Amino acid sequence: MKRILTLLLCLAMTAGLFAGCAAENRPYIPSGDALVYDDTDLNQLNQDEEKEPQEFSLAYYSDRSLNPITSTDYTNRTIFSLVYQGLFSVNSDYEAVPILCDRYEVSSNYKIYTVYLREDARFSDGSVLTVDDVLASYEAARNSKYFGGRFTHIADISGSGTAIVFTLSVEMENLLLLLDIPIVKSTEVEAESPLGSGPYMLEKTMTGAHLRKNADWWCSSPDLVVRAEAIPLISCDSPTAIRDQFEFEDVGLVCADPCSDSYADFRCDYEVWDCESGVFLFLAVNVKYSEYFEDNARVISNLTYGIDRETLAEDNYRGFAQAVTLAASPSSPYYSMGLASKYDYDPVQLVNAVNNAKKPEEPLNLLVNRDDSLRLRTARDIAQMLTDCGLETVTVEKNSSDFQKWILAGNYDMYLGQTRLSANMDLSPFFKPWGDMSYNGISDESLYSLCKDALENSGNYYTLHQAVANDGRITPILFCNYAVYAERGLLTDLQPSRDNVFYYTLGRSEADALIPIDYDSTGDVVTGVG
Repeated sequence: MKRILTLLLCLAMTAGLFAGCAAENRPYIPSGDALVYDDTDLNQLNQDEEKEPQEFSLAYYSDRSLNPITSTDYTNRTIFSLVYQGLFSVNSDYEAVPILCDRYEVSSNYKIYTVYLREDARFSDGSVLTVDDVLASYEAARNSKYFGGRFTHIADISGSGTAIVFTLSVEMENLLLLLDIPIVKSTEVEAESPLGSGPYMLEKTMTGAHLRKNADWWCSSPDLVVRAEAIPLISCDSPTAIRDQFEFEDVGLVCADPCSDSYADFRCDYEVWDCESGVFLFLAVNVKYSEYFEDNARVISNLTYGIDRETLAEDNYRGFAQAVTLAASPSSPYYSMGLASKYDYDPVQLVNAVNNAKKPEEPLNLLVNRDDSLRLRTARDIAQMLTDCGLETVTVEKNSSDFQKWILAGNYDMYLGQTRLSANMDLSPFFKPWGDMSYNGISDESLYSLCKDALENSGNYYTLHQAVANDGRITPILFCNYAVYAERGLLTDLQPSRDNVFYYTLGRSEADALIPIDYDSTGDVVTGVG
């Protein structure tokens, strides 16, 4: 969602000019005392203006990784969407769009995907992009902190010729949403700034770094909004320095995280877009070791009604987080607004559940990472909301290291957690036995089975989310956004998507790339038809 924010001072200074703004910069032909506008000339002027290259800079951290597979910094990752490409890209509506993929086919059981690489794809040095490059990039991604979670259900990746074969351990309808991992040269997967195949090349010199437009880019895009010949990269050492470069110098676009402690507030005239980060905030119950919750399933399932998420999003997260009662992004096709509304803030329901349950002998402990001040403040607010509903709750505030230790030891009744959900909103890490997020009784075979059903057929996300909400062992709270600030008028058609601020397509859709499969009367595959 695009939002326009302007300083009151700037509005006051320009208010008197609005009456004449409609005609500004429009060519006209005088006719008597009237002004007659020549729309032909106007259209030509607009076309000429569109062709003019832009002039702006981007900020980056020179002391942090510029490798798109290993980097975890969102500021540097902003640059990557101009330099690197994946087999697919994912738009803001959570739809996969083919980029380096020429075509693909899927087995009838959704466990084998074969993606065919475009034979005309080239790196910025002109060398051919091959299956070996894809395999090496994915192997590096499997072992990376940023992308490793995507491989939960990918059992094997192999390839030959132009074909890359993904073999899955479960049936999955929406694997393509996970295949936007940047592809780099196989010999450079560990390089500081490996070659990419995007519209710009990252170049470093003794005096700094910049992005240079690739005049021999292997493809073209109908909606690439950046047309600068070169984009200087300004080295910064903090979000405050980046903000100042944007407000007072030449940095034209900034990706900021209003949901982090390091966020620096912007005070100038700008355009701003919400851009999903994938960060999911949730409340988790200690099902296994909490003396109170092990006998009070009804209270667990009613916790959702005692939390005023809209107030938390607006007061603590500056409106850059979306209140959620289901464990998914509201922008994804899997989020049912009708179902979500059934779990909205309704404190009376929690009050009734608490009154009909065993009273805790002592206040319940809500464990939180105190090194994250926003999460700390949110935990304190949630503790007060639950207390107001008759469930006396106090926060236990630990530093990052001790927070992890206390979770592993089960020393809590609830904890306020944060994780980054994959683009297909897979909840398996919570409910799969020995899953990465299945602490202290969170794992559950029936809920994990529903996770697999949802992956197999996206129509089953409704049933999964309903079961998770009714169960209550995790209670969704917020889905966080980044903020993309840009100089007014610089990039008016910007369509930032998750992990892809400069999102663009190559004019093809997922359906265009799909190879239909023919079946015989027994249901066996006869052939793939291109």
